[in-house]
Amino acid sequence: MNGFFKSSIGRKVAMALSAFFLMFFLIIHLAVNITSVFSADVFNELSHFMGTNPLVQFALQPVLVFGVVFHFVMGFVLELKNKKANGISYARNNGGANSSWMSRNMIYSGLAILAFIILHFIDFWFPEIKYKYVEFLPEDPTRYFEELQHKFHSHIRTIAYVIAFIFLMLHLLHGFTSAFQSMGATAGRKKTLQNIGKAYSIIIPVGFIFIALYHHLKYVLS
Repeated sequence: MNGFFKSSIGRKVAMALSAFFLMFFLIIHLAVNITSVFSADVFNELSHFMGTNPLVQFALQPVLVFGVVFHFVMGFVLELKNKKANGISYARNNGGANSSWMSRNMIYSGLAILAFIILHFIDFWFPEIKYKYVEFLPEDPTRYFEELQHKFHSHIRTIAYVIAFIFLMLHLLHGFTSAFQSMGATAGRKKTLQNIGKAYSIIIPVGFIFIALYHHLKYVLS
C-alpha cells in the first residue's frame, strides 16, 4: 500500500477515488438542503435524521471528514511532486496553449474551497458538536431550519458562500473529467464526460448558491 501512494499513478487514482466520494456527498448534501426552500418541516426531519442516526454520526461522518482531509492533502502532495519533477508547479504548468485556466489553477481553487470548508465547519459542525456533546442540550428536532436561516442573515457570510461555490464550480469543471481520466476513461468518452461534468459542475454549485441567496433575500425582504 505504501508503494501504491509512492507512484504517480497510485496518487492520481487515490485522488480520483476521494473526488468521486466527495462529489457523491455533494449530491446528497444539496438534496437535503434544497428542501429548506420548499418545506421547513421536511428539512428539519431530514436534518434530524442525519444528526441523530448512529450510522451517519459515528461511521459515515468520520469517513467524510477523512475523505475531505485526504483529498486536500493528496492534492498538495501532487502539486509538490509535480513541481519537483518538472521544475514548475502543477497549477502553473507551461500548457496555457492546450490546457484550461481551471486545470492550471486547481491548487488555488482548492485553497479557496478549503477556506470555505473551515468556515462551514465553524458555522455548522462545531456548533452541532457543542450542542450535543459539550452542553448536552435536549434534542430539538425543529431547530435545524431556524439555525440555517440565521446563518444567512449576514451579508458578508452570504457573499462568502456565493464566492466559495463559484470556486467550487471552477474546481469541478476540471476535476470531474480529470478524475475519470485518472481511472482510465478512454479518449472516446472524453466528450461525453466533459458534457456530464459541465452539467454537474454548474448545477451543484448553483443549487447551493440559490439556497444561500433564497434565505438571505427572504430575511432582507421580510
